[in-house]
Amino acid sequence: MAQQHLEPTGPLTGPVGTVTGDALAGYLRSQATEFLRALRQHRESGGAAGAEDPADAARALRRSVRRISASLHTFRPLLDTDWSESLRPELAWLSGTLGMEHAYESRLERLLLALHRLSGAVFPAQGVGPTPRPAQGAAPTTRPTPGADPGPAPAPAPDRGNLTVGAAKAGALLDRQLTLARTRAHSTALQALGSSRFHAVADTIALLASEVPLVKTAAGTDLHPLAAAAQERLEDAVTALPLVTAGHPYNAEALIHGLSPDPSPHPQDAPWHQVRLLLRLHRYAREVLSPAVDVRLLTAGQCLDRHRDASEAAAAAASAARTPRIAPATAYALGVLHADQRHEVEAARFAFQQCWLKEAVST
Repeated sequence: MAQQHLEPTGPLTGPVGTVTGDALAGYLRSQATEFLRALRQHRESGGAAGAEDPADAARALRRSVRRISASLHTFRPLLDTDWSESLRPELAWLSGTLGMEHAYESRLERLLLALHRLSGAVFPAQGVGPTPRPAQGAAPTTRPTPGADPGPAPAPAPDRGNLTVGAAKAGALLDRQLTLARTRAHSTALQALGSSRFHAVADTIALLASEVPLVKTAAGTDLHPLAAAAQERLEDAVTALPLVTAGHPYNAEALIHGLSPDPSPHPQDAPWHQVRLLLRLHRYAREVLSPAVDVRLLTAGQCLDRHRDASEAAAAAASAARTPRIAPATAYALGVLHADQRHEVEAARFAFQQCWLKEAVST
């Protein structure tokens, strides 16, 4: 079985062959072409028989937008400053707007599956059925590597009888709230795609497909130092993470903070979200240098994606629990669900800690 941890990615300085601004221009042109292709597919999916799912086309749009935006950030010294600085916030707006509908849909599915797993309640309207999840109290997302310290004992299982009473109403409440949010996000995305703001972005990317505004010195400038700087920013951010605290799943200190009634974002989550963004910038910078996919970086990114998803799901459960005049059993079910998702957050941190520290040891 292949090892499920990162191995040394190797320094990006001192390459055998020099990769210059011409490679950056080719990469940006290809991503701009992908954007235009996805945009055409999205427009054709408005009702044509056999057309691609509009959700798939929207995801393809976001993929190309993220890569263009990341390249403008990492390699900005090689690009026209006014052009790149004006385009980057527009790309961020577009990516965020297109991603909200899918985020709400995934969040609802995640929370209903967790309610089913915890209570045994069935939600036929959403088609939630048994899933190959661990038993109650077990690590919900990730198992420690064989031979590793399993950490403290898992949390006790909730009172299943009380939980089942409120689970159906909790699921219905989450369904109403998140479906409404998803519907609004869908409307917002449709409005954005028809706006003059979007058409201006699309026109700029269409021009990018044929001409990249590089500075005069870009053609002879090596890209490796700029990509290495992105890698160093990632490594510094990872070094600042409390990886020792995350050395065991379900560390008590983080869970106590996670159960705080404070509606503001969890203070421990922000550095992990930042590492996720920096890891993406590093991965996309490597794509410019070489088309080869680095599975090791994908593994770490998947851990941080699970961390982000669980964090946002926990916040949604906490927000629903603050709904006025809900029944005590419903509030109890939402509280258990919130705690479960904070356990998922800790499990994702533990998984990232395992793969990242093993990389450090192997170097």
